[in-house]
Amino acid sequence: MARLDPRIAAVTDRIIEKSRPGREAYLSLMKEEGERGIDRKALSCGNFAHGFAAAGDDKKAIRTFAGPNLGIVTAFNDMLSAHAPYYRYPEQMKVFAREAGATAQVAGGVPAMCDGVTQGQPGMDLSLFSRDTIALGTAIALSHGMFEGIAMLGICDKIVPGLLIGALRFGHLPALLIPAGPMPSGLANKEKQRVRQLYAEGKATKEELLAAESASYHGQGTCTFYGTANSNQMMMELMGLHIPGAAFANPGTKLRQHLTRAAVHRLVELAKDKRRPLGEVVDERAIVNAAVGLLATGGSTNHAIHLPAIARAAGILFDWDDLAELSHAVPLIARVYPNGSGDVNDFHHAGGMAFTTHTLLEEGLLHQNICAAGNDDFSTYATTPVEAGEGIEWQPVRESGDESLLRPASAPFQPDGGMRLVTGNLGRGCFKTSAVDSDRWTIEAPCRIFEDQRQVVEAFEAGELDGDVVVVVRFQGPRANGMPELHKLTPPLGVLQDRGHRVALVTDGRMSGASGKVPAAIHVSPEAKGGGPLSLLRDGDRVRLCGNEGLLEALDVDLSSRSPAQAPPPPVGTGRELFALFRETADEAERGGSGMLAAMEAIL
Repeated sequence: MARLDPRIAAVTDRIIEKSRPGREAYLSLMKEEGERGIDRKALSCGNFAHGFAAAGDDKKAIRTFAGPNLGIVTAFNDMLSAHAPYYRYPEQMKVFAREAGATAQVAGGVPAMCDGVTQGQPGMDLSLFSRDTIALGTAIALSHGMFEGIAMLGICDKIVPGLLIGALRFGHLPALLIPAGPMPSGLANKEKQRVRQLYAEGKATKEELLAAESASYHGQGTCTFYGTANSNQMMMELMGLHIPGAAFANPGTKLRQHLTRAAVHRLVELAKDKRRPLGEVVDERAIVNAAVGLLATGGSTNHAIHLPAIARAAGILFDWDDLAELSHAVPLIARVYPNGSGDVNDFHHAGGMAFTTHTLLEEGLLHQNICAAGNDDFSTYATTPVEAGEGIEWQPVRESGDESLLRPASAPFQPDGGMRLVTGNLGRGCFKTSAVDSDRWTIEAPCRIFEDQRQVVEAFEAGELDGDVVVVVRFQGPRANGMPELHKLTPPLGVLQDRGHRVALVTDGRMSGASGKVPAAIHVSPEAKGGGPLSLLRDGDRVRLCGNEGLLEALDVDLSSRSPAQAPPPPVGTGRELFALFRETADEAERGGSGMLAAMEAIL
């Protein structure tokens, strides 16, 4: 493998240096937890008896410490297509654990909301903070002290980051995430998007739209576009938190069951040997690997929020300057919808994670010497699992099966990862240029100010946006309303762009892995609530967004002479009032948008 690219090494060294105090404090706490924290042997007889009272066939083994006991934290529900396959996983995993001389118990369940169901609805205001709720639920599940290893069942947007943040508070234990895979391909994503835009223009009926959506989202497994859920799986592999090649095998296949079995056996092995605890696996190198993979594959912009939050949970400081500098060093090697025509199944069949890992290692863009939990040798992540008799074997993948979708890092689609940091008198934001044609990386136009996405849709339908425009949707940050994704904006803004107008979006909200062809500065910080610069804009101000120069500016106006616009009242209904404390204490998007982590750091 090639020597590590000096640009990757320089960013890693900077992260290590600035993280040193927090990382040392975290590792010290984990060492103390491992030596003097709660475990089965430290429980009183009454505590312990409660812990195995319902363990059935495993009761004797747990009681007599016959082998490690794995704690399963599951995000199963059968409304969420990606998590419905987990229904039978715990009982299968108990069998697999017994095969390896161990036991397993469901430590607890955590909520798993579907952003696809809540897009544009009041429930989307709970989405970002569901990550912190999941982290808290994970900590509660593991707090019983009954376990020597952690198995996390979760895939989608906030769920994987939440599970990982919670489990990192038990970082003295080994841990793996066990995915269930994407649903088989249905209606092509490009066709689905075409029908959505026709509906936005009034040229398709609601029945036609529902038929297209149902043909796209049609069964168990993750949605097949390369959004946050599938970006999660890519990142977990490059951090060494999966069994190699586990990310994208479809649910319900024999291969998928073999991968789950291999994960349980591996976790038992680590627990028996007390090796590769989670807190050591998630180090600065693993965080950089995750970021490199995100950039190389054109992954979800949501991880510009989640990756700093995950890092903070392990005592590591990672920010948008780090992400932007890595983006200049990492080429774009994949075009998966919404950045291309193929879906995540096509990506997998073209070589998927195995080829991605191989070519990034070959060009020195990944840390090979990470402390992977899924396999002692990280180079095995450049292999793909295939069925072999009654088990699986891993085969190397050295070439792409479809270079229109997945290319070598030496011959990429773009020389950089296309996740640009844009800054100026309107704050700091993220611009995913990899999803946008290069002739639209610079937009300068009068702005129109909105305070929710419904207002934008109404203005579009009334014909008020029929011209060059920068649409500013403010008061969408963590403290204002929980920072929802603004997917309802994609069809109307796409229509305006297709009509030949120069259009851009600027917002302190999110767009996520479905960020598409319209240029957008998202996650703008400081957010509008509290007097951030977006609160000072007025209709008609000229705004310039430039991905080439990294600019986000209001032109020819003295913002300091203006008073901030008043924020809308706090959202209520659909349970949103329960999350008032989360909103009140949330920090900026660049730090992860989490008050929970800020409060945690204050006491450590």
